[in-house]
Amino acid sequence: MKNEPLLTYEIMDVCLLGGKIMLQSGAETYRVEDTMTRMAAAFGFEDSNSYVTPTGIIFSIEGREPTKTKLIRILQRTTDLEKVAQVNQVSRRISSGEMTLGEAYAQLKHIEASGHTYPFWIQLIAAAISSGCFTIMFMGHWPDFIPSVIAGGAGFLTLHYSHRLVPIKFFSEFAASFVIGLLSMFFLSHGFGHELDKMIIGSVMPLVPGLLITNAVRDLMVGHLVSGLSKGAEAFLTAFAIGSGIAVVFALM
Repeated sequence: MKNEPLLTYEIMDVCLLGGKIMLQSGAETYRVEDTMTRMAAAFGFEDSNSYVTPTGIIFSIEGREPTKTKLIRILQRTTDLEKVAQVNQVSRRISSGEMTLGEAYAQLKHIEASGHTYPFWIQLIAAAISSGCFTIMFMGHWPDFIPSVIAGGAGFLTLHYSHRLVPIKFFSEFAASFVIGLLSMFFLSHGFGHELDKMIIGSVMPLVPGLLITNAVRDLMVGHLVSGLSKGAEAFLTAFAIGSGIAVVFALM
């Protein structure tokens, strides 16, 4: 392959776009770095380096010309494993020679623009029902099921709209857990439900960052200390926000 400067930057754009989509969609750090390296190698650049953190990606390619490096910021992160799987599929097709550089870039732009998450009303119903199911799983009683469904749904709704008003994750999670605590107290005081602790625990489970904790441990195990510690700190702040919201309710009551 002819390593012209313009072509080099185009290859870097494809690799960075794939890494950006994966990181924004909840992929592990090591998976993002491995995918970018494999894509660059498939286009003829065996000597590439990437440094990925939860908030940014640095990628460089070494060739006959001076080393070229690019940096992109990651401002928003969510969980969309369908996009991670699709980027992995593009990477496999690139490695097998089934996809050209232009086709890969067009496909990745299409993946980035597409929305694979369920509509909000389905997410709300799922969060509400799962809250009730978690309550039963944690040895709650069936009279606690409906209050947990309502409290969990209201908490998820609060999380969504409070984050739109104040785009700070800590405050939206605090507000959501505060609403859950208030509603659980309300239901118990009016004779709906038997065990307050089970209702609260079940209702806050949709807020718990399970994937984030898993990725933090996975990154630490493979030696990505910066990413692992930062993800762990983010998970800790989420847990602290949830606990603080419930604690404030108990303090007020």
